[in-house]
Amino acid sequence: MTATLAPAGVRVPGRSVRGDLRAIGIVWQRELIRFSSDRLRIATSLIQPVLFLFVLGSGLSRLTGGSTEGVDLRTFIFPGILAMSVMFTAMFSAASIVWDREFGFLREMLVAPVRRSAIVLGKCLGGATVAGFQGLVVLALAGFVGVPYDAALLVGVFACQLLLAFTITAFGVMMAARVSQMQSFMALTQMLIMPLFFLSGALFPVSGLPRWLTVLNRIDPLTYAVDPMRRIVFNHLDLPAAAVARLDPGVTWGGWHVPGWLEALVVAVLGVTFLAVAIVEFSRPE
Repeated sequence: MTATLAPAGVRVPGRSVRGDLRAIGIVWQRELIRFSSDRLRIATSLIQPVLFLFVLGSGLSRLTGGSTEGVDLRTFIFPGILAMSVMFTAMFSAASIVWDREFGFLREMLVAPVRRSAIVLGKCLGGATVAGFQGLVVLALAGFVGVPYDAALLVGVFACQLLLAFTITAFGVMMAARVSQMQSFMALTQMLIMPLFFLSGALFPVSGLPRWLTVLNRIDPLTYAVDPMRRIVFNHLDLPAAAVARLDPGVTWGGWHVPGWLEALVVAVLGVTFLAVAIVEFSRPE
């Protein structure tokens, strides 16, 4: 007679705060490793900001010299180009979720004994770190476009970049939660990202616009990231009052100038909202 062997027991560790924090750190670290190992991605992501700054900016400055009160057009659009660099990098970081879903790796992460909110938060923090680093590289070009290397300026702009990077990554993760194909996600990204960039005032002042464009500009979330960065830059430039009033009028709500801290709060609230929606989406059974 053959003896019947009892099946070996499998013990699955329970969920804990320590395990969730470890999961956040692992997902965050994975994003950094993926980014640092892809040198081609790092190089190509710098091409678009350089083209906008030194090709488009230099070319259009010959036509807009009188309308910019003598200020170099590249100096004016520099905060908007910073925001664009962060935005694109953050969205591409969120796109890796769709890639992981196609190859089955996302399912392996979701069945781990950790809360799905930890995975989503780690993803958002990782994408924000990668996008913030990319923005820091573009920020290093400040001196080439007439922006001084002032410590307060660099810290303030970099803080705005990190906040924007987190919000855009959370937005991308929220969209990627229900998209199953990379082609669909990239098409959706192109449909949303370019209008957000062009309506934000990255390439033009936000005052004296047609009524319809003013409305679109005020409801564009990217507006409230570009405006405080431009304000920080212009506060460290020695410019006549007429140039500042024309090029950096600030965002207004019904004639009331929105302070920088409130603009940052708007971006932060949107980021937390997008993160919450993404967590809800990923908590649903597939």
